[in-house]
Amino acid sequence: MPILSTDLSFVSAAEALSCVQSGDRVFIHGAAMTPRLLVEALTDRAPHLHDVELVHIHTEGQPRYTEDPFAGSFRSNACFVGGNLRKAVQEGRADYVPVFLSEIPLLFRRRILPIDVALVQVSPPDRHGYCSLGASVDVALAATQTARYIVALVNPKVPRTHGDGFIHISQIHAAVYTDEPIYAYPESPLSDAEQKIGRFVAELVEDGATLQMGIGGVPNAVLAELKGHKGLGVHTEMFSDGIIDLIRLGVITNEYKKVYPGKIVSSFVMGTQRVYDFIDDNPIFILKDCSLTNDTSLIRKNPKVTAINSAIEIDLTGQICADTIGPMQFSGVGGQMDFIRGASLSEGGKPIIALPSVTGRGESKLVSMLKAGAGVTTTRAHVHFVVTEYGVANLYGKNLRQRARALIQIAHPDHREMLEQAAWERFK
Repeated sequence: MPILSTDLSFVSAAEALSCVQSGDRVFIHGAAMTPRLLVEALTDRAPHLHDVELVHIHTEGQPRYTEDPFAGSFRSNACFVGGNLRKAVQEGRADYVPVFLSEIPLLFRRRILPIDVALVQVSPPDRHGYCSLGASVDVALAATQTARYIVALVNPKVPRTHGDGFIHISQIHAAVYTDEPIYAYPESPLSDAEQKIGRFVAELVEDGATLQMGIGGVPNAVLAELKGHKGLGVHTEMFSDGIIDLIRLGVITNEYKKVYPGKIVSSFVMGTQRVYDFIDDNPIFILKDCSLTNDTSLIRKNPKVTAINSAIEIDLTGQICADTIGPMQFSGVGGQMDFIRGASLSEGGKPIIALPSVTGRGESKLVSMLKAGAGVTTTRAHVHFVVTEYGVANLYGKNLRQRARALIQIAHPDHREMLEQAAWERFK
């Protein structure tokens, strides 16, 4: 194993994970920074462990620790459910904690969920001995600040990001070396519906606005339609490749922002290798603890905050379900409410829910009532704009009948008659 000039020495993953004991609570770094080698080595220790709780947000890779042979050794307690964990949660082999992204760090800092061991992936140390948490500072910073032990997967492929995501080698109890690429998320072609939604949302975005967006087809479609805008800023919980071209074109300048003017503020990044290369040692980006990026009192200080979020379904009163399909946990509460409220309180702000009008199976996403067991991610009192490929519904200040009428007008034509009948029966 190599030894860096900063005197950080390396051990095998098996040796590094020997610090984990039965009954410990272990944090796993998430998204693109998931430390695969450490997770595999921990899972291999199953015969020597019992009742180890694994706390994390969205992770990548196959979570073997949720499989039946490891039931007595590990229990996943996720604060956000990724695609790799949905089946385990649905089948009762893993658990989910409903919590705003902004408050997850508080669970660690207030010792509601005290961390025994934090497993993170970091860049090699600089000449001062500081490693970077790379593309995911989010909740990982709080985990490293409060954990009794830190095990780090040190990887030169990790982008070195500016902001708060630094950890000194003196804090690392065991280090493992790898040089494998971090997780990349390929972009998918935009559908016709997504492109139409992108155009409608882009018309709502004003010059000088501060953007919050996620990852996926709709956010990418919106960003693709903003090339003629001016003076945009970004303060978000995460971003992907879509902002790169807007920065290079001079559309995103961050000049009008009040919180960290001139900078793009985020808590994590997910995308292709292109975006990881772009953020590497790039001072225009600052990655922060998500308790800061998602702090409504800070978000609202920026001008014209335009928060673009999605949903699984919306009922005729404007209730948003974005994290469950009926009783099945699909994702998590995340930061939607943090930014919807921040945008609504911002001067000139616009909270937007954008989604295709139907599912892949042709079922309407605009429904008379949410499915039985569905969670309300964002209340009807918080919703302003809803956008589908059929137009824009502004619900702010509308009564229940007016809301139903506006939402029916942007539903898929095949479902409007059914929704009109439901609205008549409910609201007369």
